This record gives sequence, C-alpha cells and structure tokens, in this order.
Amino acid sequence: MFDFGLVGYRPCWLSGIGAITSAHAGALGSVIGRTLSSSWLVWDLDDNEWFADCPVLLDFDGTQVEVNHKKFDDLSITWNEINPLAPVTWPGEDPEFHLVWRRDAVADLAALHGRQVTGVELLEWAGADMASGMVAVSFVLGDGRVTIHNALDENGLAFDPPEREYRVHKL
Repeated sequence: MFDFGLVGYRPCWLSGIGAITSAHAGALGSVIGRTLSSSWLVWDLDDNEWFADCPVLLDFDGTQVEVNHKKFDDLSITWNEINPLAPVTWPGEDPEFHLVWRRDAVADLAALHGRQVTGVELLEWAGADMASGMVAVSFVLGDGRVTIHNALDENGLAFDPPEREYRVHKL
C-alpha cells in the first residue's frame, strides 16, 4: 500500500456516494459542534507550493480528519493516523520531492480556524464529464466552509458554496 511517505498512514480508498456514506457518515457527523482548531498541508519546498497529492489534515478540537483524493473518484478518509510533526519521506532512493508539513499554509483555510462546524456535507459531482460520481467532503463553519474535492488525481480546496453540478448529501 502506498503511504505517501507518511508514517502510520493507511489510506482506505472508496468511491461512490453509497460506499463513502456507509463508511464515514457517522464519524464525519460527529465533528458537528466542534471547532476547527488547525489545518495541515504538505508543502513542496522546491516549488514553494502546496503538494496536493498528500492528505489534507483538519483538526477539530483534537479529532483529526485526513482527507485524500486520487484518480478520478477515489476518496480516503482516515482519523488520527498522521502525525504532522513527523517528517514526510517520499518513497524512493532519490526522492524527487522535498516535502514538509506546513500548518495554516493556505490563508483562506486558516481564516476559518476558531469557527464551529455547523454542518458536514458529502458533495456528489453530477456533471456530464469523467468526474461524474466523484465525492467531495465539505465542512460548513457558520457562514464559511471548506470543501476538499478531487482535482484530477489530487486534492483541491474550495471555500464557496457548492457548484450547481453537485448533489448535496447533508450528514
């Protein structure tokens, strides 16, 4: 199993709204009422940018959710597996990437810290394209939100209400 160079990380890849809801609705719903206290992203030191292939970590009062997308519709959601203080060691003898965890790396995401989760939504893409059926995870934080979506074999972040092509499944 590929662990993205993250000690202890064991992604469990699922696709489709049914499988993802069945596996994760209860745990995701349990963060409602909690406060977003921090976020962690893997940072590429050579390019000085977010390395979107690795999981997005959100900490809600000590409960850490780790969200990761790959391919067109695979989603892994894990809980409290990754230590963002540990080094990121990309697999291989001569790593092509020089990566570190960075706290509060994206200003729009950091601006949501301290807000209480008022809702969690699974967003199912229903557009007429190859991403149809992809599931994104959206945390509603009062009048703000963060959505972690599939950006074609990597993670993407969005901070606006869902596009009209999404079917919204509230948890």
